[in-house]
Amino acid sequence: MSQTELIEAPTTLSESLQNVVESHRVDAALHWLDNHPPHVIADELARMDAVEAGVAFRLLDKDLALAVFEELEPVDQQQILQGLRDQSFRELVEGMAPDDRARMLREAPAKVAKKVLAGLTPRDRRMTAALLGYPEGSVGRYMSPEVVAIPGTLSVADALRIVRLKGENAETVYTLPVVDSGRRLQGIVELRELVLTGPDTMVADLVVTEPAFVRATDSAEKAARLMRETNDINLPVVDSEDRLVGLLTIDDAVEVIEAADSEDVAKQAGSAPWEGHYMAAGVFQLARYRALWLMLLLVAATLTVSVTGFFEATLEQAAQLALFIPLLIGAGGNAGAQAATACVRAVAVGEVRGGDLLQVIWRECRVGLVLGGMLSVVGLVIGGLFVGPKVAVVVGITLILICAWAATIGGTMPLLAKRLRIDPAVVSAPMVTTLVDATGLIIYFTTAKLVLGI
Repeated sequence: MSQTELIEAPTTLSESLQNVVESHRVDAALHWLDNHPPHVIADELARMDAVEAGVAFRLLDKDLALAVFEELEPVDQQQILQGLRDQSFRELVEGMAPDDRARMLREAPAKVAKKVLAGLTPRDRRMTAALLGYPEGSVGRYMSPEVVAIPGTLSVADALRIVRLKGENAETVYTLPVVDSGRRLQGIVELRELVLTGPDTMVADLVVTEPAFVRATDSAEKAARLMRETNDINLPVVDSEDRLVGLLTIDDAVEVIEAADSEDVAKQAGSAPWEGHYMAAGVFQLARYRALWLMLLLVAATLTVSVTGFFEATLEQAAQLALFIPLLIGAGGNAGAQAATACVRAVAVGEVRGGDLLQVIWRECRVGLVLGGMLSVVGLVIGGLFVGPKVAVVVGITLILICAWAATIGGTMPLLAKRLRIDPAVVSAPMVTTLVDATGLIIYFTTAKLVLGI
C-alpha cells in the first residue's frame, strides 16, 4: 500500500490511526494526525506494521515528524528510516538531538548506522561518535553534549547574554553548569535565578557549589535514579578530571528507568525482555523470548518429581497427605515470589544494599512466620474437615515452616545474586517458586513422619 492509494473519507478522533490507514482514507489520516500529540502518534505507529507505519509517517509535516520520531523506540525508528528516501532520511537524522541519535544508532544495524553517520555534518558526526564511544549502559550514552556552560566570574547580565547566544543549539537551558577556565565543574545555577536577579549580580553569588553530578562512565540507571531522589531536572556529567561533558536530562532519565524496570519485570516473570511495542511483536517472537526460561524451569521442576518419588513410601502409608501437596507448594511458592519481588525492587531503588543481607534474612523469616501462622489456622480448619486432626496438624505446622523458609529464600537470593555480580532480577519469581516447591515437599514429608510416626 502506498500513500497515493489512500482515498478521502471522514474520521472520528476516537478511531485508531491503524484503522484509518488500513481503510485508505487520506483526509481522515491527516485529520487524526493534526489532532493528536507526538507521543500518542508515536504509540500508534509502534503498533503498526512497517508498511502502514511508513505510510502514516510520510503524512506528517517536517517539524511534527521529527517530534514523533524522537518519541519512538530505536527499533521502531529503524523501521521508519528504512522506508524513507535519502533526502527525508538525512533531514530527519540531522534534526535529532545528539543523544537521541546515539541512542538509535547503538541498536541499529551496521548498514543503517553507516548511512546515518555519513549524512551528518562534521560537528554532529563528532558529537555522535563521542557518545557512542562511552561504555554500553553508561551515562555518556544518554547525556546531551550540547550544553550552555557559563563562567562564575560573569555578571548575571553577561550570563544571560551567553544563554541567548548559545541556547538555541542546546537541548536545555533550565540548568546552567558553572565552570572554570579549564571547563571543570564548579557548580550550577538555575535559569530562574538569573532571570529573577538583578543584572549586576555576580553569577558566583548564585551558584550552588556542591550539586549532584555523575561521571560519564557511571551507570545510566543509577544516575537516573539519583535524579529521582534529588528531584533534579538535569544532572551535570563530568569526565574523570571533573570537566563538564554534558547533561543528563529528565526525559532521558525517565526513559532509562522505564527500560530498566521493563527489563526487570520481564526477568522476574521468567521471560527475556524484548524490544519494541508489545502489540507489534509477533506471536513467535514473544514465544521465543519466553521459551528458554520455561524450559529451564521445566528442568528445575524435576526436583519436585524426585522429592515426591523419594517419599513414596510415606505417601503409601498416609495417602491423605497427597491431597494437600498443591495447597502447600502453592502457598510456599507465592510467599517466596512475593519476597523476591519486594527485594528485587528494594535493591533496584537503593533501599537495600549488599551489607543488609543478615537484616533481610531476619526480617523476611519473621514475615514468613507471621504469614504462615495466619495460613495455618485456615489449614487446620480445612484439614480437620476433610481428613481428621492428625493430618490437619501436619498441614498447619508445614504451612508455618514453608512460608518462613520461602520468604527467607525469596528475600535472600536477589542479594546473593548481586554479591555474585548477577542481575538480581534474573533470580525471578518463577525460579524462586520452583526451588521452594521442591524444598517445601521435603519440609512437608519430614513433618509428617515426625508427627504421624510413619
